[in-house]
Parts: sequence; C-alpha cells; structure tokens
Amino acid sequence: MLDDGARIGVAASRRLAELSAVTMAPGLTDDELARIEGDFGFEFADDHRSFLSCALPLGESWPDWRSAPRRSLHQRLRLPTDGILFAVEWQEFWGAGWGVRPARMKDALRSANYQLARVPQLVPVHSHHYLPAGRGRHGHPVLSVYQADVKCCGSDLFDYIECEFGRVEPGPAPPTPTVEFWSDLT
Repeated sequence: MLDDGARIGVAASRRLAELSAVTMAPGLTDDELARIEGDFGFEFADDHRSFLSCALPLGESWPDWRSAPRRSLHQRLRLPTDGILFAVEWQEFWGAGWGVRPARMKDALRSANYQLARVPQLVPVHSHHYLPAGRGRHGHPVLSVYQADVKCCGSDLFDYIECEFGRVEPGPAPPTPTVEFWSDLT
C-alpha cells in the first residue's frame, strides 16, 4: 500500500504520461536517487521521489537527473537562492524576518546568504517550478520562483501537472503555500 507522498507522485507521473506532453524515460532507481541526493546534499520530498521513480520526464525545461552535467543541475538548484540574492542587490529586496538590512551591499549580501542557507531548499520540478526538499515531506504546493516573485502553481505535484499540462482553464486558486520563507513571498 502506498503512503500519501508516493500516491501523489505516482498519480502525477501517470497523468503526465497520459497527456503525452513530454518524453518519459524509465524512472530513477533507488541507487540513482541516493547518488543524486548525496552529490547535491538534499533529499527529494516523498511525492517528488515517487514521481521520478515512476518515470523521468525529459525535454526542454525538465531537469535530467540521470544525464545532465553536474554543473547544470547544481545551477538549477541554486537558481531560487541566486534570484533572491539578485533581488537583494538590484531590487532592494529584504526578507521580513531578517532584521535590519545592513547599509553596505557586501554586508547585506552576506547576511542574506546566511539567512537563505537556513530556509528549505527548493528542488526543480520543471522550468522555474519547485518543490521543497526533504524526506518525510509531501503534498506541498509547487512554487514558481523567479527572483523574489513567488507564486503557487498547483496545490500539490498532481495538481501542478494537471494545471500546467492538462486543463485548459485553471481551477480554483490553490491554497496558501506552507514552505517556510518562500511562502511569505507569495
């Protein structure tokens, strides 16, 4: 019997395959998932893990966890943090819980980097859409992250696949995200 996280991931993978929206390669093995997590220092959320175990979506904007160059995957993992740092430097962004912004940009960037190292890591699902990392987690909304502009793209991974690749008309507004720091930006 599948737990809730596995059930969401399996359903999302099956739905994406039904839609024929993307090429689907064989899913990642447990050894491949463990290697990726070890190489990059995070754990996939349970729903994301089961999604990638069923089948690996390939093509433009999908992270190829099996074959993409390590540097490319590392850059994709860094994009949300790098986007916030860009917003700190060029758009006067400052996180609500970060205290007083230092006057010198060098100090502001160092402080922002310190703060960002303590928030949940986001893992790319597709394009600029992310799920938080973390074994034992599932059912979080998929977030669209571009610098400090964060939006909810689906109430969970299945809903995201349906909204992004299935339905023509969007459904009701997804719930408020529940990811520390990132949810505050929606």
